Amino acid sequence: MTGGLFRRRSSCRLCNATRLEKVLALNPSPPANAFVPESALCHPQPLIPLELFFCDICGHVQLLDVVDAEVLFNDYVYVSGTSPVFVKHFEEYAKTIVESYVSDAPNRMVVDIGSNDGTLLKQFKSLGMNVLGVDPAQAISARASADGVKTLPEFFTRDLARQIRLKYGPASIITANNVFAHADNLVDITNGIRDLLAPDGIFVFEVSYLADVLGGTLFDTIYHEHLAYHSLKPLKQFFSGHRMEMISARRVNTHGGSLRGVVQLSDGPHADDKSIEHLVKEEAFLGLQKVETFQKFGREITKIKDELNSLLIEFKDAGKMIAGFGAPAKATTLMYHFNIGPEILDFIVDDSPLKQGLYSPGLHIPIFHPSVIYSKKPDVVLILAWNFAKPIMQNHIDYLDQGGTFIVPLPKVEIINNEKFPNRI
Repeated sequence: MTGGLFRRRSSCRLCNATRLEKVLALNPSPPANAFVPESALCHPQPLIPLELFFCDICGHVQLLDVVDAEVLFNDYVYVSGTSPVFVKHFEEYAKTIVESYVSDAPNRMVVDIGSNDGTLLKQFKSLGMNVLGVDPAQAISARASADGVKTLPEFFTRDLARQIRLKYGPASIITANNVFAHADNLVDITNGIRDLLAPDGIFVFEVSYLADVLGGTLFDTIYHEHLAYHSLKPLKQFFSGHRMEMISARRVNTHGGSLRGVVQLSDGPHADDKSIEHLVKEEAFLGLQKVETFQKFGREITKIKDELNSLLIEFKDAGKMIAGFGAPAKATTLMYHFNIGPEILDFIVDDSPLKQGLYSPGLHIPIFHPSVIYSKKPDVVLILAWNFAKPIMQNHIDYLDQGGTFIVPLPKVEIINNEKFPNRI
């Protein structure tokens, strides 16, 4: 452990091999969700290396610098329920999984690992299923429980899985969305999932997909919470080594491009739908198992960085006020690697009340309610939550009508003004 905040591991998270090659180095940053109140601005926040390593044995891509999980998650401020896009996504998700894999849904058990505010579990509950959340974020877990979704304020471990099975029975569905990439000890978690599953149960996970990270130059999805950057070939091998079988995989469009995988016990009853075989071949075509692919990725990031920086500096030199819209975790990576600090951004706005009134990690840019863009009237708004660019712009057409300009930084730099905004109602 370095200074008690983080440590560097020396082996692959999936296969435990030690032949690891650095393939991308981003600028060091503080933990991506380490927002601070005004009272803490006098305390500097340490910067932690942000480097991707490739396992020469199984092909898994990962961070080796591991931040203390309690630092990252006990006071977590992201909640799914504030995003209508995610609420709709989880409605479709629950319905699809139940229709595909659970013939007698009523009263069957669903456990969501990293359940956050219970947005997904509410969808399963509406389908008549019993639900239980597991999430270490104390305040968010308490609110979810108060809102009718019982949530254990703990990290999911094999030990906890056994306790859950004893108290609640086996789970027909276990889900882990945008969290299976967050854990350092995937072996213990996977063993716990296996112990908790019913014989005909399934484990469903969604993670940012390495193919989309590379294909869309989505480098800002790389931050310390995301320890793993998954592709199917290493995952399939990993589950097989733990007496489990991947039976389905599909690409979904959340977070700029994600992978939804379905796994059962090795002797489970569900048929393999052959989707994995197809995607593994596609991964080979895309070069996900080649170091050269990541070197090219680094050059593409630099090209976008240069283009965006030139544009923002041009606006600032002209005396323009620039604000940011959205304070997602990915914004921390983008701002640090692209050198976008308080000398560029005058302030940030965000829809989440949990972030309003705080200051951004490390750079300490103030975060306000979105209404502030109408009172302060920035000339330019850089959409840091770029994966929600369309709904953000649709919700703030008035800003465009008043002469404002949006900039979307990724996956390519776009300038949007009143005349260029598509899909206007």
